[in-house]
Amino acid sequence: MEFNSTIDLKTMEETTGSDKKYETATFAGGCFWCMVKPFHKYEGVIEVISGYTGGHVPNPTYEQVCSETTGHYEAVQVIFAPSVISYQEILEIFWQSIDPTDAGGQFGDRGSSYKTAIFYHSEEQKALAQASKEKVQREGPFETPIVTPILPAAAFYRAEEYHQDYYKKNPSHYGRYFVGSGRAGFLERNWGNK
Repeated sequence: MEFNSTIDLKTMEETTGSDKKYETATFAGGCFWCMVKPFHKYEGVIEVISGYTGGHVPNPTYEQVCSETTGHYEAVQVIFAPSVISYQEILEIFWQSIDPTDAGGQFGDRGSSYKTAIFYHSEEQKALAQASKEKVQREGPFETPIVTPILPAAAFYRAEEYHQDYYKKNPSHYGRYFVGSGRAGFLERNWGNK
């Protein structure tokens, strides 16, 4: 099922009043199970949706994406209120949730579907993402090049329901995976308590 952010956000604006405005940010950061919880912690984040983007097959399944034949990334769409949390802050959360120096996947997950990327929805997002990437490269904590590309947003397909908010539905398995994949240790070493 394709998630059409334009229609959904317009509906949200109409039902919540003209004083509310929501934006969409789309990121690939490896396994999408680990990319939802970091954003959920923040006020102003309305929803985080796990899905697939950047590929050439409409309505792909999890099995198809994992087969590395559809060209999709596992990704998340973050719906947020910019009056409460800025896109720049959303970008900081993204960088502090991944290894942006790994071109072959993320942690224990290897292959093109697990690569990182920022998908911009406007020229403003593109410029902010580029500035943010340059800042991370300049200020660290990484000494090797940042390889995360900044790409135009493409069709985003909502993942199967059992993938949505996985960390809430399966907290024990999620916790083991978060640690066992190497992500938890990497983030702690590089970002500490940020």
